[in-house]
Amino acid sequence: MISGNNIKELKVDLIIPVYRPDDKFNKLLNMIDKQTIRPKNILILKTEDNLADKEELKIPELSVDVKIYYIAKEDFDHGGTRRFGASLSDADILMYMTQDAVPADEYLIERLLEPYEDNLVSATYARQLPDEKADLIERYTRKFNYPPKSMVKSYADLGKFGIKTYFCSNVCATYRRDAYEKLGGFVERTIFNEDMIMAYTMIHGGYKIAYQAEAKVIHSHVYSYLQQFSRNFDLGVSHRQYADIFLKAGSESEGIRLVKNSVKYLIDKKRYLLIPDLIMTSGFKYLGYRLGLMYHKLPMNFVIRCSMNKNYWKKNDLV
Repeated sequence: MISGNNIKELKVDLIIPVYRPDDKFNKLLNMIDKQTIRPKNILILKTEDNLADKEELKIPELSVDVKIYYIAKEDFDHGGTRRFGASLSDADILMYMTQDAVPADEYLIERLLEPYEDNLVSATYARQLPDEKADLIERYTRKFNYPPKSMVKSYADLGKFGIKTYFCSNVCATYRRDAYEKLGGFVERTIFNEDMIMAYTMIHGGYKIAYQAEAKVIHSHVYSYLQQFSRNFDLGVSHRQYADIFLKAGSESEGIRLVKNSVKYLIDKKRYLLIPDLIMTSGFKYLGYRLGLMYHKLPMNFVIRCSMNKNYWKKNDLV
């Protein structure tokens, strides 16, 4: 049993899928090395365009052991790759980050571990703050999805939070290893949302998911309209493939609430000229999502053109 006295004794392995990293990746590693609680290992899963011509990563000098594993681009999968990472670890806690999420301070891991004092908490995830390039709309979206107040979610909250009960993000999340293994781990194959699928399994398995607002990473995106379309197309695909999870919980209503709140926010800020951009962005998101939901009725060539994760469709003889 975990108690307040031995939280800091938990062994943590950090698992990071990497593909063509930029300078944020080194910033991430350097900040992990400054944490009050550091991981035992950093396991890097590096996707390569061509395994025969691997590009060696330049890792800064760290006090943490770093191990690099190479994966062919065609073998990458949002669920399967992270599942592979878990198989390489014997730590108490599996921690996942994306290569562009930078810890905001040295307390990230410590804060993520605190909820494990409750033995029913099986996963925790961090608050995402916008970076300096984020526009006003993206900043509000981050605040909407990652509010400043922490919460612990369980099956009892389904009526209150709906689809948000299953919300969890592997941009920065941790999982209690014994619960993760008991419930079968990440799905082998999914184009998107492996984190929420895992969270759904944990919630329905009687566990809790903790959102830790005090655990913070800098992470946001500047997407074009077409990129928003493609990203949300893949979102729709995952919702169709796991319809029992996502479609029964009414995920579209949450998107509508975000748009309405964003319009009100821009009006309150007197930033009226940004409303057309919000409407365009929301339109591309919605169109992509709706097409993704009906991907199984569309020509495969069209599906691949719409998708952000094109290699997903080339596996298992899908094309």
